[in-house]
Amino acid sequence: MYKAPVEEIAFTLKHVAGLTPALDGGHLGDLTDDLVDAILSEAGRFATEEVAPLAAIGDTQGARFVDSKVSMPDGWPALYKAWAEGGWNSLTASPDFGGQGLPHMLHVAALEMWNSGSMAFAIGPTLTIGAIEALTAHGSDHLKSTYLPKMVSGEWMGSMNLTEPHAGSDLGVMKTRAERRDDGTYRLFGQKIFITYGEHDFTDNIVHLVLARLPDAPAGTRGISLFLVPKFLVNADGSLGSRNDAHCHSIEHKLGIHGSPTCTMIYGDGRFGDAPGAIGWLIGEENRGLACMFTMMNNARLAVGMQGVAIAEAATQKAIAYAKERTQGKAPGWQGSGMSPIIEHPDVARMLLTMKVLTQGARAITYACAHAVDLSHGDDAKHWADRASLLTPVAKSFATDAGVDVSSLGVQVHGGMGFIEETGAARLYRDARIAPIYEGTNGIQAIDLVTRKLPLSDGNHIRGFITELREIAAKARAANTPELGDTGARLEASIADLEATTEWLLATLAEGKQAEALAGATPYQRLFGLVLTGAYLAKGALADGGDGRNGERAALCRFAAENVIGETVALKDRVMSGAASLAAARAVLG
Repeated sequence: MYKAPVEEIAFTLKHVAGLTPALDGGHLGDLTDDLVDAILSEAGRFATEEVAPLAAIGDTQGARFVDSKVSMPDGWPALYKAWAEGGWNSLTASPDFGGQGLPHMLHVAALEMWNSGSMAFAIGPTLTIGAIEALTAHGSDHLKSTYLPKMVSGEWMGSMNLTEPHAGSDLGVMKTRAERRDDGTYRLFGQKIFITYGEHDFTDNIVHLVLARLPDAPAGTRGISLFLVPKFLVNADGSLGSRNDAHCHSIEHKLGIHGSPTCTMIYGDGRFGDAPGAIGWLIGEENRGLACMFTMMNNARLAVGMQGVAIAEAATQKAIAYAKERTQGKAPGWQGSGMSPIIEHPDVARMLLTMKVLTQGARAITYACAHAVDLSHGDDAKHWADRASLLTPVAKSFATDAGVDVSSLGVQVHGGMGFIEETGAARLYRDARIAPIYEGTNGIQAIDLVTRKLPLSDGNHIRGFITELREIAAKARAANTPELGDTGARLEASIADLEATTEWLLATLAEGKQAEALAGATPYQRLFGLVLTGAYLAKGALADGGDGRNGERAALCRFAAENVIGETVALKDRVMSGAASLAAARAVLG
């Protein structure tokens, strides 16, 4: 059974990602260290005692669709009610609408624990929080006063409607249309697919944020507008009115996250209301909807990265517990009677340690990204906004890839029992597989990283960040402790690989050779994530006692440096030398 790693989460937030310096510098308002610990402790308790026990029920029973209605798994509506009553929906929301105004770092830390408990459950509230952010940033005063208080309290939930059958990541070809009305509202007509929590029985109302195109809109993404379309219209006194012309047509039967209803939504077919057309209200300006939605999408990408961390943590805990109990053969040096626990076998220990390295590295990367988001609203805003922009695609991609890799290793550690559903290892693997796909596939994240984020400030931001990483490596080398082994030198070598590939990509883009740069984008993205993993584990080891002598952190840091991050050498070669062979081999694909 999953147990929230509250102490490890707190340590990573405070001493690796930067929470303690931010608190000491007065950058986070009245937040105190004691309050941080109290919030993390309660979030961990809720995830461990209330969310995790219902995960298997959600997986086996799943969301059920009958007569356009979705019934959630047994026990889940009560779980959501308890979650909302606990105030978790309001952590980062504005106090103007009932929120607590806390830093994003605390939200992502709590989000990790809830997703470890049940990714299928936690994704629903995550989308509501994203919708709150978009509406707060871009909605009219009327929309904010009407919808935000009940969304912040959790009384109503939200959803995000982008994808259509013919328009996945390429939103410029979407067909859902919106028509203006004289009363200032709009009527929407169209179909959206893969809409997470588009219908459910958690709340009485669902507030859909829907992308659509006006009749006179420019072509492509420049002609997309964002609309608020509630399931039920809202009366002037705040009570629910008539049903809007929007409904769920069906839900998908998926590889994983079975408890999460993935809906096909129909807008404006005349099933409900006096006349065809789902009634909506414009958010932001006409034809500027994608910019508004990106407020929700950017934070959703970080939230999906947290799903990768969460699954990796749950899978690691499960695998270690199993490896301590399962006996098989005799490991080298085993002195006990009978067969040894499989954790004593070198290959199993290697898998488990790799799982821990990837989990803790992904955690540190995502928390560091959240830290940058928080500081982007204060002094030196541009620096931290650039840092958040740089880290977001890495946080999303590296962490979700880690979730798949770690949960796959978890199945392997379990052996044949991992392939059998009763252990729960297979569920984690199935759940993890969606995360590298949605909210922008990891390949799209790589394109974003290389073509948009590396050139920030003419490439000087990434160069400055590499300098910061070199300082961590220099401290590891200077510590020169046996516990850290060859960490300093290995980390310096990997950072040199990152620097070389970064400069090559920037130069290649400057020469207009985009195809060559994009051929290396995904390996570069992984290289970046591995370097950050090594650097952040070293930073944690050095912070724990000041000299890198603490046994567990130093040992894991050394294992990462000497067994994991050396992959950057091969990745460097793929980035800088792989384009020609890729182009030559494409004919093989037919």
